[in-house]
Amino acid sequence: MTDSMAYDSPNELIFGSSKRPVVTRRGLVIGGGAVLPEVVPHPRPDSEKTGRTLLREFERANSDVLERCVSIGIPAVVLENEHVFQMTDNPKWGMDVAALATRQIGECEEQYGLRAAYRSTIADIRKPDMMDLRDSERTRKVLEAFEACARHADIVSIESMGGKEVFDYSIIRNDITGLLFSQAVLGGRDMAWLWPQIVAIAARHGAIPGGDTNCAQANTAMFMAAGFTSKDVPHTLAALCRAIGVSRSLVAYECGAVGPGKDCGYENPILKAITGLPMSMEGKSCACAHSSLCGNVMAATCDLWANEAVEYHHMFGGSTAAVFAEILGYDVAAMNAAIALGYQKEYQACLINSDRYRSPHGFILCPDNAWAIGKAVVDHNESYYVRAKAAATVCGELMLGDPQLRFTSFEKESLLGYMAEMEALPATEADFIDLCLKRYGKVKGFRPAAYGL
Repeated sequence: MTDSMAYDSPNELIFGSSKRPVVTRRGLVIGGGAVLPEVVPHPRPDSEKTGRTLLREFERANSDVLERCVSIGIPAVVLENEHVFQMTDNPKWGMDVAALATRQIGECEEQYGLRAAYRSTIADIRKPDMMDLRDSERTRKVLEAFEACARHADIVSIESMGGKEVFDYSIIRNDITGLLFSQAVLGGRDMAWLWPQIVAIAARHGAIPGGDTNCAQANTAMFMAAGFTSKDVPHTLAALCRAIGVSRSLVAYECGAVGPGKDCGYENPILKAITGLPMSMEGKSCACAHSSLCGNVMAATCDLWANEAVEYHHMFGGSTAAVFAEILGYDVAAMNAAIALGYQKEYQACLINSDRYRSPHGFILCPDNAWAIGKAVVDHNESYYVRAKAAATVCGELMLGDPQLRFTSFEKESLLGYMAEMEALPATEADFIDLCLKRYGKVKGFRPAAYGL
C-alpha cells in the first residue's frame, strides 16, 4: 500500500502540472504544464435504441465539440464518451463509438492541427445487490467492453460499483460504520480484483488506464446532502464519505492506473497529492449535470477541466456539446494565461478562497486540507479500513478545527457523533470485518464471497 506523498507540501499543488504527466497515443501531454478541457457529451434518451442510432448521436456530438474547438482557437482537447448501459452490454457498440471518435480526432488533427485525445469510460453494469460482482455475465461484458474500447481509446476508465449495496443501506441511516465498511473494505477489495485486469487489458492495446471514482458512493452522499436545509444527509457526513472514498479510489493507482483520474472523482485533489498523477476535475462548468458547492476550488489543482456530462440538445449558441466545449475552453484559457504570466498561485488563491467556506465539502478539498487527508492515508497504510478511518478522522478534525467553517447545530452535533463512533471502532481491519459481517450480513443482496470475505 502507498506509504508516502508525491508532494512534500500542499504549496506544490497547482493546476496544469503534475509530478507524473501522461502522454497519449498522439503525443498529447496531460499534467505537463497546461490545463486541457475535457468535454463529455451525452446521448439523448431513445438514441440508444439501436447501435446505428447511438453511433450517429455520438458522431454529431463529438463532431460539434471538435468543430467548436477549431473555430474559437482551443488548441487541445480531451473528448470523453461515458458508456450508457447498452454500450457496455453490447461491447461492439462501445467499440464502434470509440473507433469513430478516434477517427474523427485523427482527421481533425490532420486537417486543422487540433491536438486531441479520447477517453472511453466503461459503464459498470454489475449490480452488487443482484449478482456476484466477480462471476456474472455482466462482469464478463464489462471486461469485454474494456478489451474492445482499449483498441481505439487513448484512455480507459470506469466508475466502479463495489460496496454499493451496503452503502445504500447505510447512507439512508447516516451510519458511519456501514459507510466505512462499504467504501473502504468492500469497495477497496472490489477495486483490487477489478483493476489489475483493466491495467492488463490497457497494456495489451497501448491504452492508458486512467482511473476510477467513488461516484456511486461519495457522490451519492454529496448529492443527498444538497441544500443547507436538508436533513436527509448532513454535509459533514458527505465530507467524511469523501475522505473515506480516497482509500478506495487510490486502489486503482496502486494496481497500475496512471491517470488522468476521472472527472467526477471529487476526491481527486487528495489523490493527486498522494500519487503525483494528473487528474481531471469538474466544478462550475459541470452545473449542467449537477450542483456541487465546489464550483471553483476543484479547478485549483486540476490537469483536465471537465463538464461531467451534458445531454445532446440544441441551444441558441449551438449544440450543448459545442457550447460546453466553448465554456471549458475559455475556463482553461484563463488558467493557462495565469501560468504563462506567472500568476498561477494568485489565480489559485482566488479559486480556493471563493469556495473555502461555502460548504464542508469545498473546505476539505482545498489543497492544504486535501494534502493533510492524503498524509493520514499514507501514514496509516496497514489496511484499507485503517487508512480510510484515519482519513475520515483527520477530515473531521479539520472541519471542527477551523472557526470560520460554520455549521448548523444539526451538522455539528452529527459530526461529533460520527467522530465518537469512529473512535470506538476496532483498531484492526480483521476485527472490523467481523463486526460488520454480523451487523450487515443480512443486507439485501450483500454477498461476502463476492469480495473475498
